[in-house]
Amino acid sequence: MRDIMKAVLVDDEKAGLDYLEMLCKNIPILSDIKCFTKSRDAYGWCKDNPVDIIILDINMPDINGITLVSKIREVKPDIRVVFVSAYEKYALDAFGVHADGYLLKPVKQDSLTKEVEYALSGVMVEKEKHILVKTFGTFDIQVDGKKVSFARSKSKELLAYLVDRQGRAVNRANAFSILWGDGVYDRSMQKQLDVVIRSLKATLAEYNIGEVLEMQSGTMCIRTEMIDCDMYKYLKGDKEAIENYHGVYMTPYAWASFSG
Repeated sequence: MRDIMKAVLVDDEKAGLDYLEMLCKNIPILSDIKCFTKSRDAYGWCKDNPVDIIILDINMPDINGITLVSKIREVKPDIRVVFVSAYEKYALDAFGVHADGYLLKPVKQDSLTKEVEYALSGVMVEKEKHILVKTFGTFDIQVDGKKVSFARSKSKELLAYLVDRQGRAVNRANAFSILWGDGVYDRSMQKQLDVVIRSLKATLAEYNIGEVLEMQSGTMCIRTEMIDCDMYKYLKGDKEAIENYHGVYMTPYAWASFSG
């Protein structure tokens, strides 16, 4: 099992959500927890970010828990699901969407821990990918020694810019200005940017490194701890990286600049 299991919690009642979060923080295998009071917000997060398990209420006003899980499973078929509800009557519906667990409120710590551990017990041990990023000279990326091929050059350039930003968040308007310079950020170009972002996500998923890209609230960033980057090593004083820098950085991107 991986060291970091990502969980999403959903309950339209804030007090119930806070209590559920408190319980989940006491479960050692859950190291990354996101909380939502609105189903639509939870769906948006799950659609754009890696999630291992969702723990949620059923009776919610905007999208009920059963429908929410069905929608999420369309984009995350392997996500684990544990329902928490004040009513027994929803249990049949819950297992109809292949829930891994069903608990009645008020939820107890030991019961939730057991359900979560059981739900995640089938998550296979995954070998950590070695993501090598080369910025000195031409920008390139390799995964376990295999060069990554991008379907769109703009997607590769967007990834290069995110690497250059060293984990800092980039909003959509900023990404557009980098990729299209002085172009007008109208509705048509917003759609073009959507295509570029989807293509980048598809490429990363193809090489099983989708988690390296994090998206939230209209911004995106690279998880720097996941990549082996020559520029990052240079900034940390790595002797080999310093020797390998000869004044050329991320060609052919005009925006790229590195003073060393």
